[in-house]
Amino acid sequence: MWLSDTSVKRPVFATVLSLMLIALGALAFRDLTVREYPDTVAPTVQVQVAYPGASSEIVETRVTQVLEGELSGIEGVKTIRSSSRDGQSSITVEFNLNRRLDEAANDVRDRVSRVTRRLPDDIDNISVQKADADQQPVMWLTLAGENISMMDLTDYMQRYLIDRFATIPGVSQINIFGSGGPSMRVWIDRIALAARNLTVTDIEAALNRENLELPAGKIQSRDRDFQVRIGRNYQTADDFQNLVLTQGRDGHLVRLGEVARVQVGPRENQRWFRTNGKTTTGFGIIKQSTANVVEVLDAVKAEVVRVNQDLPKGMNLITSGDDSLYIRAAIKEIYYTIAITTALVGFVIFVFLGSIRATLIPLVTIPVCLIATFSVLAVFGYSINLITLLALALSIGLVVDDAIVVLENAHRRVETGEAPLLAAYNGTRQVAFAVIATTVVLVSVFAPVAFLKDSIGRVFAELAVTIAAAVTFSAILALSLSPMMCSKLLKHTSQNRLTHRLDQAFEWLANRYQAVLRVSLHAPWVAVVLCVAIGFGAYLLIQMIPREYAPQEDRGQFNASLQAPEGTTYARLMESAQKVESYLQPYYDDGTIQRGVVSVPGFQPGQSGNVNVTLKPWGERKIATTDLLAILNKGWENVPYKIGRAHV
Repeated sequence: MWLSDTSVKRPVFATVLSLMLIALGALAFRDLTVREYPDTVAPTVQVQVAYPGASSEIVETRVTQVLEGELSGIEGVKTIRSSSRDGQSSITVEFNLNRRLDEAANDVRDRVSRVTRRLPDDIDNISVQKADADQQPVMWLTLAGENISMMDLTDYMQRYLIDRFATIPGVSQINIFGSGGPSMRVWIDRIALAARNLTVTDIEAALNRENLELPAGKIQSRDRDFQVRIGRNYQTADDFQNLVLTQGRDGHLVRLGEVARVQVGPRENQRWFRTNGKTTTGFGIIKQSTANVVEVLDAVKAEVVRVNQDLPKGMNLITSGDDSLYIRAAIKEIYYTIAITTALVGFVIFVFLGSIRATLIPLVTIPVCLIATFSVLAVFGYSINLITLLALALSIGLVVDDAIVVLENAHRRVETGEAPLLAAYNGTRQVAFAVIATTVVLVSVFAPVAFLKDSIGRVFAELAVTIAAAVTFSAILALSLSPMMCSKLLKHTSQNRLTHRLDQAFEWLANRYQAVLRVSLHAPWVAVVLCVAIGFGAYLLIQMIPREYAPQEDRGQFNASLQAPEGTTYARLMESAQKVESYLQPYYDDGTIQRGVVSVPGFQPGQSGNVNVTLKPWGERKIATTDLLAILNKGWENVPYKIGRAHV
């Protein structure tokens, strides 16, 4: 075999080859993104249409159905889901996994632009947005302040905080949840308006006509030029009170203050956002699709520390959720598993060979194979996640097999008196094609998994490619690094007491196996019946085992949502939200709940309200998440309006 022969004759070649694989893998590892699971969410595009003043029936017939008919003809559409509410239509188009999200979004935009002329003329806005898995916030931040209104908190957040977090590398956008900044609100007295023979349209026209800032030319001087603008006369609520709407028959000027009450208020006065029972405002951090979750959130948390040092007295910026905690903890456990597995493999090899020098030969191949595999992950565009790291942990037992085959054959030759150099050379040539055949079989087993469809295929494709790459690298190292190390490290050694006892135990086991084999050969029907019985029993047990997409894990978080009938008033929703908060308040007080967020309306379209609860870390937790859920779900049955059962 050329590779093994060259490696034994030229040990520097084998060493450089291994170092090159390590270097490529280390460089790829540095640039790979880190996430919890592979991206298994199908490409999705959302179409939002605002139709102010229209009922849900009109929105359904004149907007939603027209758009659905046009969008259904796009290639690769899997499902179309829509909802029509008063003044708003929402359509979600889900595509097959093989469609690129950018191409799908462009197709949707083309179809929407094609049908725009068939929609009502007073449509306010049509929005087409890509909605993949990375569009969900990876962290929520809440801004709290003592004796500070929600409007002032939101205004400060928009002015001074959003830009600081939006410029962090890896941050895609910021989702703001609050009442909005200050705005001039006009509360019209319909009786006074009718008495003066005016309508709301007259007030709107007067505001558009008078509340203007216009250009007034340019002043040119010898050294500088100045732009001149006519400033607005209406800056305060009192100014707007004096806005002239019309002139009566008797010459009286009808002003806005006579028919309406003008005051400064938040842009949105029907939002309720409370954290741990206190009024707050917040925003969500959405990362870029290719960004590293852990690095982005580390940068966000560092910025939170700096922001809290500059905030006015009484304000405090708090993190309400952190996806990196679970990702970091899970990946840390996988690294521990890899280390423990490597140690156990080394111990088993040492027990059977009885030589530390021989044990080092297959052990060295483990880190080289694992590190080199990261270069293949980078080529395929995969990430470092629980699935790929699990594949690396599983492949440890596979990557040492080829090296052990080479080592065992060379070790046998050395024990018979052959020189280590010749033993490595001849021994590797003897088993080279067996190593290659074993590797081809393993790759052939895992490779077809990479071609599975749907989300299951997305998950197990990364596992299959990772294991196949690790096994391939193990074959290369078994025919290069392992024979080179055998030629340098192996030497004739006498059996120690442990190895001698182990050989005796295996000899006894082999004798017992021969006795059982003779019996089965004389009565083959017994073996057949036994195998069929075992297979049937396994089938019955499989039917009894519960099925789920992923195992349940207690992260100390759960969510619930309020679902109220369409048209439910804000005041009634507030009653439900306050009822929910009353159930959570005792757990705020005793410290069981670290962070509890109750909002009206909810974070997602169509949600009347949302509840997000985060318990303390495991070491400080007073109650399991499932136990707290059982208590709260009983109480929430008495909440007005339907509340979705809380779930982890």
